[in-house]
Amino acid sequence: MKSTISERVSSVDERLRLLEKIPTAIFDDSQTASLAVAQEIAETIRNKAKKGEPCVLGLATGSTPVKVYEELVRLHREEELSFQNVVTFNLDEYFPIEPDSLQSYVRFMHEHLFDHINIPKDQIHIPDGTLDEEKVEQYCQQYEKKIKSAGGIDIQILGIGKTGHIGFNEPGSRKDSKTRLITLDKVTRTDAASSFFGEEYVPRRAITMGVGTILKAKRIFLMAWGEGKAPIIREAVEGEITETVPATYLQEHPNAAVILDEAAAEQLTRFKTPWLLSKCDWDDILIRKAVVWLCRKLDKPVLKLTDEDYNEHGMADLITKKGPAYNINIKIFNELQHTITGWPGGKPKEDDKYRPERAEPFPKRCLIFSPHPDDDVISMGGTLIRLVDHGHDVHVAYQTSGNIAVFDDEAVRFADFVTDYADIFGMKDEKADALLNKINDFLKQKNPGEVDSPEIKTIKGLIRKGEAKAAGRYCGVPDENMHFMNLPFYETGRVKKKPLGQEDIDLTVELLREIKPHQVYVAGDLSDPHGTHRVCLKAVFEALEVCKEDKWIEDCFVWMYRGAWQEWDVNEIEMAVPLSPIELKRKRRAIFKHQSQKDRPLFPGTDTREFWQRSEDRNRETAKIYDDLGLAEYEAIEGFVRYHT
Repeated sequence: MKSTISERVSSVDERLRLLEKIPTAIFDDSQTASLAVAQEIAETIRNKAKKGEPCVLGLATGSTPVKVYEELVRLHREEELSFQNVVTFNLDEYFPIEPDSLQSYVRFMHEHLFDHINIPKDQIHIPDGTLDEEKVEQYCQQYEKKIKSAGGIDIQILGIGKTGHIGFNEPGSRKDSKTRLITLDKVTRTDAASSFFGEEYVPRRAITMGVGTILKAKRIFLMAWGEGKAPIIREAVEGEITETVPATYLQEHPNAAVILDEAAAEQLTRFKTPWLLSKCDWDDILIRKAVVWLCRKLDKPVLKLTDEDYNEHGMADLITKKGPAYNINIKIFNELQHTITGWPGGKPKEDDKYRPERAEPFPKRCLIFSPHPDDDVISMGGTLIRLVDHGHDVHVAYQTSGNIAVFDDEAVRFADFVTDYADIFGMKDEKADALLNKINDFLKQKNPGEVDSPEIKTIKGLIRKGEAKAAGRYCGVPDENMHFMNLPFYETGRVKKKPLGQEDIDLTVELLREIKPHQVYVAGDLSDPHGTHRVCLKAVFEALEVCKEDKWIEDCFVWMYRGAWQEWDVNEIEMAVPLSPIELKRKRRAIFKHQSQKDRPLFPGTDTREFWQRSEDRNRETAKIYDDLGLAEYEAIEGFVRYHT
């Protein structure tokens, strides 16, 4: 019987898979994909056990395989999957690092898998980050021998880094490389900086299985989730084999598969430009996508495209079915034009037939969900200001405290201020002095990445709250319309968060039912590297599902914004809000109110620009694309996609 993964691969028309050099299975979401991988692992474990043989697994760390491990734990607890015959070898480990460190892969594996299953301890192998350096080479040789003596790896799980690395095999790694000590690429260290609370604390080296070691595995699953991985996945799956993208070596493996969610697959040719591979079922969404692509490829506005342009770029059947070009061009031009509105809350007493938002009711109650305390102004600050200026009842819900994104010295500075303030105005308080001393004593002994004390977490949360209130007031949002939810899933004091819980959903439902909004704005910026946006979006969607029978929801539009980490493609945008130069400056000033995130945010990601620069560049780029397509020229545009409940 075919596995779910094999069925996914084979169910796709071969013509659409023409450019894919590794079998690729695409699932609706990472949860479904992870279950499929876990089921195949479980089946292999059971089959090996029936034969009295060990099952050797090569395991990875990071956020990608977490749901696979969760399912394996569930299968152990609920379906009696035994790991007595399982031998594991982990891909890599930082060097040097202590096994109980928060960032240690030893700790990760025990927290996510080993402490919850019945695997014998002597069958677990993870590279040792505590070795003396002169012993590492011999240790790596022994690691190779242990894999070989175990019978070789039956299933190897891999993630993929933005440089295309597998394990810690950075660009330049040889195909025949073996387990060794390597120096980490700067991009890899920058990606890891959030876990270590600063790039300066990320180890510069790691012990990793080699590419050659990985390629000896009998079965390989490379998994990737989210839009952020889409560009490197296209290189790995469709590109030429090159040592600059080590994942491309998997193209030569006889039994490798790439497992993706839809977001990670979006840059593959079968999704991005399927008309280049095969005839298509031309619905309105695909036509618009294809026309925008053709305009950008040829650097032509929509209304200048010709029949020849379509015919010469894989769209002859579109012209045959929907043509001539003139008709298609007019249709798409009008669609794009109708997305543009200076009235994001709807223009009262006007015909709204071709507008993205309804004219009535006016004014509207608008609820903007902001995952972090600055996402509202970074991602849709211009629209927020416009909604307030137009007289709508605007509420902002700050879903998390954002307290882990504040530098320690900022917390000390604010605690110091309170103490000095009390002293100057004759309100000297021994408790305040004791608190400041306690904070200073803790920080002097604090290790990088260590969880803050409750007092410091509170101060950092108050800093972010004060900044959010300052930005909200600048935008014209009344104090009583700013809601600080402090969703419990976030409050771990660590980059790693708890799963979304019922309390998070209940708090969101409570706020929705209190406000009964006509508009809800949510962050659809799922490339957020820490996953907070994704969890916050899920909280809102699940809360809306709870409220689906409420009368108010019948008259509620849900708009998804982006901007902090990525932008919507123009062909996706359903509401485009143009900003003038003055409005863009107002948005920038609102972002500047978040002083703790200015100049050098604690978690910048790999983009070296400040958040306000990223936001402005993206908004200007969106406006430029509209201009290039032949629409009106604007300074900047914020884009939105409507979510249908």
